[in-house]
Amino acid sequence: GGAEDLAANRLRTPLEPEVSFTDDPLRMLRAARFLAGYGLEPDAELVAAVKANAHRLEIVSAERIRDELDKLLVVEDPSAGLWFIVDTGLADIFLPELAAMRLEQDPIHHHKDVLAHTIAVTAKTQPERLVRLAALLHDVGKPKTRSFVDGGVTFHHHEVVGARIARDRMQALKYSSCLLYT
Repeated sequence: GGAEDLAANRLRTPLEPEVSFTDDPLRMLRAARFLAGYGLEPDAELVAAVKANAHRLEIVSAERIRDELDKLLVVEDPSAGLWFIVDTGLADIFLPELAAMRLEQDPIHHHKDVLAHTIAVTAKTQPERLVRLAALLHDVGKPKTRSFVDGGVTFHHHEVVGARIARDRMQALKYSSCLLYT
């Protein structure tokens, strides 16, 4: 039923999702890329299976996760895939700072939350791997530096904290050391 699914803009697995994701947990991350790259909507059973099995991504090598993340980042608009990895818990395994960014920049005026801002910025940059990766990680320090001062919100030194977090996360994902210190 693959042709019918594509015509209906639906993403399903050829086997039961639990079977597919148990066989190779990286398929869950690949689903995020397919959603974003082909404008598909995930089947409810697929989403439920990813949520139930997200923890299995821990057995996948950092290099394979990194490569799949890179592929997701360079699709025309990675937004749907990025929301998928956060909403299903996949990001918690390899980039937990994404879910932590789901906080309002200004809770009084209800400005866009940091995660929504980050995903929007990532989608609007050139679809080049390093540019998109920089956009994705540019505000990872905000959750740890958020404070309330004089009725407003500040993120004092979020860029310094974020640089450390980005470096650590990139090391964990086995990015080239040439990228870590440029």
